[in-house]
Amino acid sequence: MGEPQSSESKRSTAGGVEIRGGGYRAEIAVTGAGLRRLEWHGPDGPRALTETWELGSRPPLSAGLILAPWPNRIRDGHFVFDGIEHQLEITDTEFGNASHGFVRRRDWRVVSRAENRVEMSIDVGLHKGWPYPLRVTVEYALEASGLTVTHTATNTGAIPAPFGLGMHSYVRVGDVPLDDCTLRLSAGTRLPLDDRRLPNGGSQAVAGSDYDFTSPRPLAGVSLDTPFSALDVDPDGRSRHELRAPDGTGTMLWASREFGWLQAFIADPADGKPYPGRGRALALEPMTCPPDSFNSGIDQLVLAPGQRWSGRWGMTAVGS
Repeated sequence: MGEPQSSESKRSTAGGVEIRGGGYRAEIAVTGAGLRRLEWHGPDGPRALTETWELGSRPPLSAGLILAPWPNRIRDGHFVFDGIEHQLEITDTEFGNASHGFVRRRDWRVVSRAENRVEMSIDVGLHKGWPYPLRVTVEYALEASGLTVTHTATNTGAIPAPFGLGMHSYVRVGDVPLDDCTLRLSAGTRLPLDDRRLPNGGSQAVAGSDYDFTSPRPLAGVSLDTPFSALDVDPDGRSRHELRAPDGTGTMLWASREFGWLQAFIADPADGKPYPGRGRALALEPMTCPPDSFNSGIDQLVLAPGQRWSGRWGMTAVGS
C-alpha cells in the first residue's frame, strides 16, 4: 500500500498522481479519482491503452471516472428503498434522470502512495434524496501483468444503504483508429434501452444478433450504448474483453465476478458525441448493476451498517 504521503508529496499531487511499474505508466486525476492515462512501454516505445484529457479540464464524456454510489441512470431520479421514497437531483437533464452518483466531480484524498500504486478515498455524505453515508476507496496498482484497480465501499451510517459502482473507462490501441480495430466481448446477453437510455424489457441473448461480439468483430460503422451481462468468467474468476488492432496488438480489460455487467459505448461524431481529438472512441465500463437498478432491483447491492464491499478490474496490453 505504500507509506502515507508527506505534506510535500501531497502538494505534488495537486492535479494528479503518476505511478509506474512492470513497464506500465498511469496518471490518476485527483478530481473523480479518474484514470487519466494508461500506457504500456514496449520495445517500440509507449502505447496508449486509454483515452486521455488535460488536467484541470472536465473529462469528456465522463472518461476514466468512478461512478458511485450508483452507475448509469436512475429514472426520473426517483427510487424506493426500504419502503421510503427518495427524489434525487436530476443531473442528466437531456433525459431527465439522476446519473452516475456523487463522486465523479469531487476531489478525492490521496491516502497512501508508492512508486507503482496509489490509494484514494472519498466520503459520500448526505445529499438531496440520499440519506446514506458511505466511504469509497480505490487503489490503482501497476505490475508486469498490467493495471489492477481495487474498489471498496463501506456503509458508515446506521441504516442499510443501496449501492452500485461502475467505471467509465475508455480503451484504445495506441493511435490506431477505432474503425480499424476489432472488439471481442465475453457477454451472452444484452439489456435493450429506450430513447432515455433506460431499460426497455428484459435481457436478450446476443447469439446471432448485431450485439454478438463473442468472436472478434470489426467496429467500422458499429454504434453501441449497451449494457451487457451473462459475462463468461474464466477459471480465475475474471471476464475478459479485448480491443485489437490489425497487427494483433491490443488492450484487454478484465473484471472480477463482482462486476456482473459491462456497458459498451462508442462516442461518435454522427451522434453528436465525438471524443475530442479522436472522433470515435470506445468505452468499456465494468459495472455492478444495470441502468435503473435501484428501481428494478436487478443486481442492486445493499450494504448493512459497517459492511464493506470490494471488487476488482484491470487492463493489460496484449499481442506482439
